[in-house]
Order: sequence, then structure tokens, then C-alpha cells
Amino acid sequence: MRAARLIRMVLLLQSRPAMTAAELARELEVSERTVTRDAQALSEAGVPVYADRGRAGGYRLVGGYRTRLTGLARDEVEALFLSGLPSALREMGLEDAASAARLKVSAALLPSLRDASDSAGRRFHLDAPGWYQEPVTPELLPAVAEAVWDDRIVRARYRRGGADGEVEREMAPHGLVLKAGVWYVCARVADDFRVYRIDRFSAVAVSEERFERDERFDLPGFWDERAAQFARSLLRAEVTVRVSPEGVRRLPYTMDRSAVREALDAAGPPDAEGWLTVTLAVESDEVAYGQLLALGPESEVLEPAALRDRFAAAAERLRELYR
Repeated sequence: MRAARLIRMVLLLQSRPAMTAAELARELEVSERTVTRDAQALSEAGVPVYADRGRAGGYRLVGGYRTRLTGLARDEVEALFLSGLPSALREMGLEDAASAARLKVSAALLPSLRDASDSAGRRFHLDAPGWYQEPVTPELLPAVAEAVWDDRIVRARYRRGGADGEVEREMAPHGLVLKAGVWYVCARVADDFRVYRIDRFSAVAVSEERFERDERFDLPGFWDERAAQFARSLLRAEVTVRVSPEGVRRLPYTMDRSAVREALDAAGPPDAEGWLTVTLAVESDEVAYGQLLALGPESEVLEPAALRDRFAAAAERLRELYR
């Protein structure tokens, strides 16, 4: 542990002109007294760490000293490619590996380029969860992530939706996906690739046994295909709606965009008032009620009759409220 900290301290000092004891203590997550002892140990080992005394003092390397301890480990290389996703790295347990990788890369760069990482970090940040959601990190995510990185078999207990209870699965996890703040694992079970929500795992055991990765597996392509299938599978009902020009503009913001696009492509010409009649695929009448209610007077439900009656009753209640 101390050896790794000493190496990190050298890399920190190599990447910057000088650092105070407080700055080093914060970066290394130790006390300032420990920083002083570590600096003394490095000096005794032949690393030219110089301490400037006084209020504006600090530590620096003398004479352009450069360590050759910049070789990246495999987990550090993998983490480096994800370094623009700090929250995802933290949730997968890769934050330390990414930090070490950035330090090693910074130490190997020319002095004029060493601020590139900070410069990029100040200009780009990815916030994955959607609005109005409290992101929750699945407790078992680090174990699943470890298995994905190391190509190890996983034996897991999975809570199905509905009343099906739990099932046990042995899987070969090929990839992780973070979608709107929810983590999924794409895994091969028997000869079929499936998708599992990680927050539904109640138990995970990572085996010492490794699986042979299917090199033909394309994670982005697989996810796009399954996501489209899933979204389409939810749309089991239809509603026929008359929509104003303003309603047409707002429709993609209230309902499934692919369903809206298909409905508009299949629609006939607008009527004399400029309104379009479209047939939309929806999850259910209940869901469609909430979605179309957001359009207010910019839409008129024609079918099914029960949904039209519900909107007529809602309109009457609104008229009474605003009379």
C-alpha cells in the first residue's frame, strides 16, 4: 500500500511544478505528517524531492527528474478510456485505476500538455440519469463489473417482474450498459444473449472460471436492437387522435417518438382546419390518457370510445373548475 502511494506521490510531483503538503495530503488521502514522512523516504531512496520551507513552500522534484514508472496496467488502460464518465467509474469500482492511469499519462506528457486532462474536465461532463430521478447504485454492480472486465462466469439470483419470483442463472457477462441512470448487463445464457437489470440481482457469485468471449458480439449494436424491440413490445394498443399543427409539434415530446414518426408518416392530408388524424401505438388507454392530456386542447381523441368519453368528462370537470 505504501509503495503504491510513494509511486503516486512521485507521479504527482512530476506532473506539476510544485505541490504543498496540504495538496498532496488531499490527493493521497493521508495526513500532512504522512506526506512529510513519505517525502523523506523518497529522498533517502534517491528520488530528489526538495522541500521549500515557509508559508508559500511545498514539495517539488529537483533537476527535471523523471521516473520511468509510467507503464499502464491493463485495468488502468481500460479505465482511462472511461475517464470522461466519473460517476460510472465510481459505481463500477474503477475510480482508483482511472486516477492512477491519468497520473501516469500526465507524467509521460510534455510539460506544455500536462493541463490537457484538467482542461477537458472543465469543458465536458456527462450526467447520465434523467431529470427528476434519484440515481441509486446497485450494490452488486462492482462484482458484475469485475466479471465483465475479467471474462468470468457469473452465477446470479435474479428477481423477475410480476409474481414469478426469483430465478437462478449462470451467465457469461459480455458488457455493461448505463441507460438513463439504470445499469444493465448483456450476458450470454446458454446460446442466447439476454439483458438483465443489475438492481434486480439479489445475489452474485463471480466464478474463477473464465468464459470464451464471442468476438462477433457487438455491444452497441446489440443494445440498440434490444432497446428498440423492448420499446416496441410495450406498445400493445392503438388510439386514433385528431391533432392541431401545434399538437403535431408537441406530440414527440409526450409520446414514444418512433410511434409518433410512424403515425405521422401514415397520416393522410390535414383537414380544412389544418388538423391531422393519426393512429398512434400506445402502451394502454391509461398511459395514453396521461400522455395526451399534456396536449390539452391541441388534440381530440376519436377512438376508442371509452377513452374519448374519459376526455369529455375531464374537459367538463376542467370547465367547472375554471368557470
